[in-house]
Parts: sequence; structure tokens; C-alpha cells
Amino acid sequence: MATPSSVAARDLESPEKRSRRLRLGILLLVFAITALLLALATRSGTVDFRLAAPEATGPSDIYVPAKPAALLLSVLALAIAVAQLWRGLSGRWAWLLYTVFGFAFVVTFVCWAASGKIFPLTNQIQGTLALSTPLILGALAGVLCERAGVINIAIEGQLLAGAFAAAIIATVSGSFFVGAVAAVIAGVFVAWLLALFSIRYLVNQIVLGVVLVVFATGITGFLFDQLAGLSDGPARFNNPGTLQPIAIPVLSSIPVIGPTVFDQTALVYAMVVAVALIGFVLYRTRWGLRVRAIGEHPRAAATVGIKVLRVRYQAVLIAGAVAGLGGAYFTIGSTGGFTKEMTAGNGFIALAAVIMGRWHPLGAACAALFFGFTKALQGQLQVLATPIPTEVLQMTPYLLTVIAVAGAVGQVRPPKADGEPYVPA
Repeated sequence: MATPSSVAARDLESPEKRSRRLRLGILLLVFAITALLLALATRSGTVDFRLAAPEATGPSDIYVPAKPAALLLSVLALAIAVAQLWRGLSGRWAWLLYTVFGFAFVVTFVCWAASGKIFPLTNQIQGTLALSTPLILGALAGVLCERAGVINIAIEGQLLAGAFAAAIIATVSGSFFVGAVAAVIAGVFVAWLLALFSIRYLVNQIVLGVVLVVFATGITGFLFDQLAGLSDGPARFNNPGTLQPIAIPVLSSIPVIGPTVFDQTALVYAMVVAVALIGFVLYRTRWGLRVRAIGEHPRAAATVGIKVLRVRYQAVLIAGAVAGLGGAYFTIGSTGGFTKEMTAGNGFIALAAVIMGRWHPLGAACAALFFGFTKALQGQLQVLATPIPTEVLQMTPYLLTVIAVAGAVGQVRPPKADGEPYVPA
């Protein structure tokens, strides 16, 4: 029975909040009912959540009875969905309950898919970090640009240019460091084109971003074909190898988490530093305050002496450097070589992470981690040979991206001057 206070709260609810509550509640309810159906269809048996290397066995593994666990967690997810639909989740506990809902749905799904099988949990953690690193760096580039009032659709092109430059230059120079610097320069070059045409010549930023993605795809593909066509091209120009993991003393010795989280390449550690540094700079420094000011009201910022165009150029170029470093991860950080269009739309997922993270560095990083998690889970499910068609598994991360941005985030407000050209008076 509804209490007078809850009735009053619903009566005072604004139309926007009511719309978001219902939209998100219906979305969660659909997922919760799906989880319940999967739980009912789960076979009897246990799921071995492996916490060690794939070839190892031992008492560290977690054995979960698949059907009881799936039923319990699906009911929990259903209760959270009903609470969101009826009253809405708010306050300090809201995100905790959303996290519990996501955990319940994922574990229920895994119990259905891996009943009687082994689910390597450490592989999932490592895969999430590997797939999230370029997404997080790309999302940070988007946050920097859009906080300064420039829409960065060209993240995909910056990632691709960085990946190409890192592979070629690292191979020729024999140095991963030089390759990473080349990737940063390539990202800055694409960002400079974005800044030049959008800030100086006032070209539509969305159209310009798409053009730059096509340009980066074409130029890297053309140069790759020219180099690969040489007799010794692949070995001479496209064989950089990959960075070796660097174990952090003490932390890497922590059971389970240590070898999977604290034994990574330098680019992963650079990503973590970038999240903290950009968050600090944007919200704790004078330059960051200026960036956010020109993203909200550039003309008002100009009246207090802020050089709007200069700060926008600076933010866009720094964003290009960050995205270029993310591109380097595709080659010298993971695959050890460049292939055409190898970024495969990750720049657009990074842009979605910017929106889902509400234009905040930490929020964008968490959203990118979510997308990386779904892509890693898709690979795990393929290995487990689930009855879901391969094509459906491959499109799942992108489908969840659309659902998360459209349903879970709802109406969000970007920086007020985002995408608006500024002409000095």
C-alpha cells in the first residue's frame, strides 16, 4: 500500500523524471524477465568460475550451482526492476542497485550458458581491460573536445591514424616509445584538421568529423597497400611486435587480481593515469575551468578575458594526442601489426561512452569499461559454444551500446555550446 509521502512524491514528479523512470523501469523489466526465463531454462549442474590460469585447477575456483543461483539472482533483478518502474531509484543507493542488477543479469546469463562448463573469470577480467583501454582513451578525447564546445566525431579516425603510425614507425625505428610518440603525433594531426576547419572556417562539426574518419580510413588503407605490396613490406614496415607486461611490485602478487590487473603493458597504465590526470585538470585547475566555461557560454567567457579560440585549439589538440595513444594500443599494445580498418567502429563506441558518462572523464571511463566488458563476454560465450548464433553474439556489444545510451541514460544535457561555432565580436 502506497504511503502518503510516496504518493506525494509521485505527484510532484516532473514530466522528464517520470518519463525517465518509466523508460528505464520498462527496460530493466524486460531484462529481468529475460533473466527469469533463462533461469528457468538453465540446466542442472555447476558453473566453474575459474580464478587461475586456464590449464590450472585448484581450490581457488568458485563452483556455483547454476539453476538455484540463476533463479535467486533473476528474482533479485526483477525486484529492482519493479522498484525502478514503481517509484524510481534515486539517491546514493541508486547506482549501487543498478550495479547489482547488472551483476545479477550477467551471472544469470553465464549460469544458463555455462552450466556444467568452465567460465575463466580471469580471462574475462583481462579481456575487459584489453578491449576497454582504447575505448577509454578515445572517450577521454571526446570529453576534452566536447567540454570545450567541439563535437569530436573523428575519434575513429584519430584511433586509426595512431594505430597505423605506431605500427610503421615502431617497426622502422625498432622502438616502442618512438612508435607511441608517432601515434600521438598522428592523432594530433587529425585533431588539428578538426580544429582548423571547425574553429577557424566554421565547418559543420558533425559532417567534418565523418569526413575525417573517411579520410583517415582512406589514407591509412592506401599507404598500407603501398607498403604491403613491396616484397619485404610486411616484415620491414609492419612487424613492430607488442609491448611486454610490466608487473607492479607487491600488487601483482595479490591472488587472482594481481596477475590480471597489475601485470599490464605501459599503455594500460598510461590509460589509468590519463583518466586521473584529465579528471584533475578539468575540475581542479584554472585551465580546466576555462575549458568548461567556453563549452557552456563562450561569449561570457570572452568577456572575462578568456581566449576562447586558443583554449579550444588547445583542448582539441590534447584530445588528439590522447586518442592517438589509444590507437597505438591496437598495434603495439595488442595485435603486433596493422590491418586496414582495424579499429572497427571503436571510435563511435567511445563517443557513445562520452554520452553515457555524461561528459565526465570518470563517467566516460566507466561506460567504456562496460562496453569492453560486453565485448569480452561475447568472445567468452563463443568459446563456450552457446546456442546463440555467432552473428547475434557479434552484434551484442553494439546493441547494448544503443540500449545503454538510449534507455539507461535517457535525457542528458551536453555542454550548452557543444557544436556551436564561435565568432569573436
